[in-house]
Amino acid sequence: MNNDDVKIIISGGGTGGHIFPALAIAKAIKNITPSAELLFVGAEGKMEMERVPEAGYPIIGLPIVGFNRKQLWKNIKVLFQLYKSQRMARKIIKNFHPDVVVGVGGYASGPTLNIASKLGIPTLIQEQNSYAGVTNKILGKKAKVICVAYSGMERFFPKDKIILTGNPVRQNLLDSTITKEKALKQLNLSLNKKTILIVGGSLGAQSVNESVLAQLDLIRKNHDIQFIWQTGKLYFDRIKKTINSSPAISNLQIKAFIKEMDTAYAAADLIISRAGAGSISEFCLLEKAVILVPSPNVAEDHQTKNAMALVDKNAAIYVKDKDAKKELIPLAIESIKNEELLQELKKNIGTLALPNSATVIANKVLELAKKH
Repeated sequence: MNNDDVKIIISGGGTGGHIFPALAIAKAIKNITPSAELLFVGAEGKMEMERVPEAGYPIIGLPIVGFNRKQLWKNIKVLFQLYKSQRMARKIIKNFHPDVVVGVGGYASGPTLNIASKLGIPTLIQEQNSYAGVTNKILGKKAKVICVAYSGMERFFPKDKIILTGNPVRQNLLDSTITKEKALKQLNLSLNKKTILIVGGSLGAQSVNESVLAQLDLIRKNHDIQFIWQTGKLYFDRIKKTINSSPAISNLQIKAFIKEMDTAYAAADLIISRAGAGSISEFCLLEKAVILVPSPNVAEDHQTKNAMALVDKNAAIYVKDKDAKKELIPLAIESIKNEELLQELKKNIGTLALPNSATVIANKVLELAKKH
């Protein structure tokens, strides 16, 4: 086939960790083959239904939701929605005629890739985590190529299908040329103080937020350190109320959501974060010192496994979610005062970076399309 006629479906989403790589792969495909026709398939009501059109791509939503592991009886409706999603996925694929279907994880990728495989269309999986989820393990059996971000993934997938590509990250982070000084000025922060950035993912993280609230006095006392705290939109109003009712904390800046993440990263000497695969890939590429607090509310506890892949190489500090309230902020303050430790963490995390991931994956996608 001619590369110019290529049609590709990219499926998945649910969180920024799935959507950012999907959009990065789409952009890389368009850079190589501008005439490529792309269609996204997501899950109704999830953030991809907003973010993908914002980036200029069409998307169709499936009525799929995740299994309820706590109240099993509720899964009757889930099974019906899965059946409905499979039928819709079949219709989408037959109407669009893709040459290849890419799965980036998230609810929608299951039915879409499953139907594509049954119809003889080659599929490619982009597995972001160091521990593969149940759906991807099943889909991996029929996928032609599996792009991974960590070594040792032959535990989950056939070895001959695996390519170590790394995770695509937000392009604006890689393209950013902002200096630390300029970033601090833009954020109205002091040039003479060390800076801790606290982020809980795109939606915020309750236990990370509670850890900060529990240590406001300690933050106030350490006025030689400044803090940028992204609470997440869900928690912002309640937190703002709590802060306003306590004595002023001049070295703490609170934001619901940080859009210019490149500026915040550039300003930070130390970052406190969840251990999502996308965030970790960003920290590696940008060589940032981090304290990781893995979320316990994810499938197969994969965030802890992501974190340990770094901790084992002395490339990050790890705090258990259940210990965060007591330990997190004191440890962050102690760590940021240790310049030798910060430099070692930065050096070690940088060695784990895999650049150009999106382009490598895009080339694989186009190669599969050509064969098809």
